[in-house]
Amino acid sequence: MKSTGEVIGVDLTLAKALYKGLTAAGYRIPKSGTVLATIADKDKRRALPILKGLAAQGFALWATGGTAAFLTRAGLPVKRVYKLHEGSPHIVDHVREGSIDLVVNTLSHGRGPEREGYQIRRAAAELGVPCFTSLDTVRALARSLEALRQGEDFHLAALQDFLPAGGAKALGWAN
Repeated sequence: MKSTGEVIGVDLTLAKALYKGLTAAGYRIPKSGTVLATIADKDKRRALPILKGLAAQGFALWATGGTAAFLTRAGLPVKRVYKLHEGSPHIVDHVREGSIDLVVNTLSHGRGPEREGYQIRRAAAELGVPCFTSLDTVRALARSLEALRQGEDFHLAALQDFLPAGGAKALGWAN
């Protein structure tokens, strides 16, 4: 829906449909670079295979203290970055200077982390850095990036490309 900026991604797999939807929404999905992970304790175990997969695809992992310690114990190479209250350069500084290509920030409860998470997500949004709060979405995105890396076809087309001459009006969808 053009007036609200809504998009749809259609394909035979969730990974491809998600990639198409994100691309249609204007996201620049990186195929390499640095992933900043700040994962709530309750999500760390579920995040591990996803972040391992991104690392295996060549992404560098950067993370806040607790997440970095968890990933290091799991054998992943990770650069620890400061939270906002820990000094500079901190997470938002790294996002603003362009060092971060993708943010994974799962939500936690409590006033402090919520405020910091909000600032991370806001900085990412302002600078066009893809930011995800759902591990299911990041998992599907990682699958789509792997499929692209393996050479699968991701034909992107606008809905108008599938409409007959006259477009939506010819189908009675518009006045």
